[in-house]
Amino acid sequence: MMTPGLYVTHLVVPKRGLTGAECEDAVCVLPQVPFDELVSGPIAASVCDGATESMLSKDWAAMLAAASATRALSDPQFFGTGAAFEDFAAEVVARWNPWLAEYSSDRAAAGRPLAWYEQSKLAGSTFATLLCVLVTPERVAEWRWQAAALGDTCLFHIRDELPLNAFPVHTTEEFGTDPNLFGSRNHDTALLWERTELTEGVCVPGDRLLLMSDALAAWFLAASDPTAALHELLEFGGPHDSSRFSDWLDTRRDRQEVRNDDVALIRIDFEGR
Repeated sequence: MMTPGLYVTHLVVPKRGLTGAECEDAVCVLPQVPFDELVSGPIAASVCDGATESMLSKDWAAMLAAASATRALSDPQFFGTGAAFEDFAAEVVARWNPWLAEYSSDRAAAGRPLAWYEQSKLAGSTFATLLCVLVTPERVAEWRWQAAALGDTCLFHIRDELPLNAFPVHTTEEFGTDPNLFGSRNHDTALLWERTELTEGVCVPGDRLLLMSDALAAWFLAASDPTAALHELLEFGGPHDSSRFSDWLDTRRDRQEVRNDDVALIRIDFEGR
């Protein structure tokens, strides 16, 4: 009998032609464990997709991913009440200006002070989507998951090799050029909560949760054979597969099946009988 638990891994690939340091997608999984280590739970996982149009969006996405995963793991009310989410939103937004001041100081100390046009851009908000998931053991070989999403970064609950649930986007037609975004200077926390969608479910052994930023999620939703598409993704089992995953993406970009955008994927596999 296999011990109940889960495996979690993630892969992040930048747009073709860019480096990993330029990637505007960010992921955070807590606690941090090796991809081949069975976890008894609970775990929190976040994927944030920085908006290309805003400066330092990769840094804001990374901050938002880490803050949301940390809060989800520590606050039982994070997915349950507007007050808890708004408190989180106010806290992470309050971190942005101090971080930005330190960034500007470091740039100046390195002899690369912010140019006037950079200062102008940074006077406004930086934006990213948010998808945060908490997985909690409920009983032997059963796990409850809860998710919060702002924007078009997606979660898929897979059972018997087919999508059981897609959240928050259900069809490719729902992807657009103007998703809801979490702004680094958005102090209207009530509005952020209002625009955040929530869902939850139960996983059993053999199930999977897949968290994907929009370009990969759109490809998966458009697949005429979801099981075959799933099998393609399952070929990549951990960080050691990053190069092969990047090559696979480039092939699909060449075929115009996947838009040339940053891609983030978190995979959670549930084990035990």
